[in-house]
Amino acid sequence: MAGHSKWAKVKNFKGAIDAKRGKIFAKLAKEITIAVKIAGGDPDMNPRLRMALLKSRGANMPNDNIDRAIKRGLGGEDAVSYDDLTYEAYGPSGVAILMELSTDNRNRTAAEMRSLLTKSNGSIATQGAVTRLFQRKGQIIIAREAADEDQLMEVALEAGAEDFKAEPDGYEILTEPNQFEAVHRQVEAKGIKALSACVTYLPTLLVPLDAGNAAPVRSLLEALEDHDDVKEIYSNAGLPED
Repeated sequence: MAGHSKWAKVKNFKGAIDAKRGKIFAKLAKEITIAVKIAGGDPDMNPRLRMALLKSRGANMPNDNIDRAIKRGLGGEDAVSYDDLTYEAYGPSGVAILMELSTDNRNRTAAEMRSLLTKSNGSIATQGAVTRLFQRKGQIIIAREAADEDQLMEVALEAGAEDFKAEPDGYEILTEPNQFEAVHRQVEAKGIKALSACVTYLPTLLVPLDAGNAAPVRSLLEALEDHDDVKEIYSNAGLPED
């Protein structure tokens, strides 16, 4: 879930792993299997698989689970065909929500998304209304203790990064989507482990929320994220730390 803070996002994901380990692993396994079915089991030749493996290892998903998901994709015993969808929506307080999904039944997923949104005073947005509020970027998040600032900045910028930000909690490297792989590989080659590395959607402007307005937004985002077909959720909600 992308909200007001990239650092909170990392912490929330780590916390969610402990609370919903089985569901998160099942979603990651599904994405690995789909990626392998589409473009094979070699992550060097399959960017979608490489991204799924990055997230799986960041979630400490057991290697046995990963291997089974890869074999399932290679073996083709799962005859189910999945479609990738992007949903644009508005939530309470006018918060913009962008969702990436993989589904084997478009009609079922559409009905369930509308139901979840309606129950929370949200609605499906017209195509393009929400995507224009986000930028597609490669994002690499690194803890401050994991790297020397000057060395990391030099490595990132020489590899083609668009921006480098040093903050109290650590470092953020931003890239154009087509440069993400090159930059991330160079960072890895220096033995620097990222807390998070992915191609994501970043909001161009946050909607600030107080504690009262944040509660229904948080509840909706969690309900959407819990849906089996939802891979990623991005929002421009400026959620308070508490």
